[in-house]
Amino acid sequence: MKSLTRRTIYYLLVLVAATAGLTAAYSLGMSLWEGRPRPWYQALEVVVQTFTTTGYGEDAPWSSPQMNLLVIVIQLAGIGFILSAVDVFFVPWLREALRPTAPTTLSSRSGHVIVCGYTPRVEIFIEEMEERGQDYVLIEPDADRAASLYEQEYEVMEGDPTSTDVLERASVGAAEALVVDVADDENASIVLAAREACPERRIITLAEDASATRYHRAAGADVALSPRQLLGRSLAAQVPVAAAANVEEQATTGAEIDFAELIVTRHGPSHDHSLRDLQLTERFGVRVVGAWFDGRFEPAIEAEAPLGAGTRLFLAGTPEQLDALRDEMAPYVRAFTPQSIILAGHGDSGHAAWQSLQKVHADVTVLDLEQGEGVDVVGDVRNPDALRACGIEEASTLIIAVDDDTVATFATLIARDLNPEVQILVRAHDDTAVQNLYRAGADFVQALPTVCGRMLAATVFEDESHFARDRQINVVRLPAAGLAGRALDEVDPDAQTNHTVLAVYRDGDFLTDPDADRFTFEANDEVIVAGTEDGIQQFRTRLGEGAEAS
Repeated sequence: MKSLTRRTIYYLLVLVAATAGLTAAYSLGMSLWEGRPRPWYQALEVVVQTFTTTGYGEDAPWSSPQMNLLVIVIQLAGIGFILSAVDVFFVPWLREALRPTAPTTLSSRSGHVIVCGYTPRVEIFIEEMEERGQDYVLIEPDADRAASLYEQEYEVMEGDPTSTDVLERASVGAAEALVVDVADDENASIVLAAREACPERRIITLAEDASATRYHRAAGADVALSPRQLLGRSLAAQVPVAAAANVEEQATTGAEIDFAELIVTRHGPSHDHSLRDLQLTERFGVRVVGAWFDGRFEPAIEAEAPLGAGTRLFLAGTPEQLDALRDEMAPYVRAFTPQSIILAGHGDSGHAAWQSLQKVHADVTVLDLEQGEGVDVVGDVRNPDALRACGIEEASTLIIAVDDDTVATFATLIARDLNPEVQILVRAHDDTAVQNLYRAGADFVQALPTVCGRMLAATVFEDESHFARDRQINVVRLPAAGLAGRALDEVDPDAQTNHTVLAVYRDGDFLTDPDADRFTFEANDEVIVAGTEDGIQQFRTRLGEGAEAS
């Protein structure tokens, strides 16, 4: 609308200027070339007659070539202004008249999700809802944007979401949940209005500033999410040490059990092969504890499912067994040794990643432009000297959590040049930057809208599987008296459990590769088990059931 107004003003100014100039030229031409002077108002009449194609009256014809040429110029100018008027006035009016408008009210419904605000992360969230077959209503206060979204076939309603009347017209009382993603202060106003309209409705907000989440909760939000913090934790979960093993000190004492990951690449020997095809336990004696799929850890793996590029298998075995695996697949096996991690950027995302890494006692060096609590090196991530000061040549992982995608891309190029082997994990502010970051050499890129949209869906639908990236593997040593008389394949039947038996301690020896179908537990055995927290608890329950049965 502002563009149309500006074009109209420009058009009228040019029209007035051209009319005045041609009027003066006509009056002067009639005096000089025709010998028939005309006052300015008669000259203006002729110009207007020409512009409007209504004729010339008593002045035609003209005898001098100069005057005929001037009249031709006036005629062409008139045609030009008529055609321009169609584009400036008629076409926009016709487009506006034919453009559909978003409704301001909707028919009553129930079980839907009300979404206030349209952002890139909301776009991802809506895609997730559509995939699940979930009904939704998008409330948009801007009429033009609401109309545009309506044209794109979004289920949109025009209205001010801070108004209880608008929320009631969206059937907030019968909704499954209310999701709010606008400005941080406006979010709070919408929450207050929603609480007044329907006190029991579940409300989820997104806050650009992590510190604003407390105020959203104070206003009445059930869940207040910080997108940047979500992304930071998600990036940290990609670092093997951050999602790998929480090993009890006594669990592997004297057992010589070690851990490694097998990385599946597009042209590697494991690509498109299943665990049954690879036969890692049969050939090398190592046990598959779980795997990361697109950054999500899964302890239970389909034995027949082909492994795609980017999958990382978490393996356990003796040093000899893992060495045998490395001899055959050396480029694709990475040891779970203490890693040197560089974290570039200590804003909301970086700080959240740092907190996640601290929980698993990772060795992290923080690089940031400004000195602050937790910052180890002050400098620009694009400066090779700053990266060298962080130890980039020996680092195993670099996490780039800066707000500028251009800076992140250039930093990725520099880091890859300084250390071709370092694992580079990058946060992207915009989905459009993801491919450039991969081209620059990043191993893994997560875009803020994608991560936040999916996490928002997981929160709304309370889908625990989407939070699997936060799960750790625990390794514990337990007495196996409750399993006495039971076979190993009965206790640990296949890869479809949340725990894996790594070894059995019997009479001072660790049995790391017992025959599953022949091995039977004895009362004095101890067992080393790896699994998620839930998996370990399931195994403890099984121990208790075995004791009761005996």
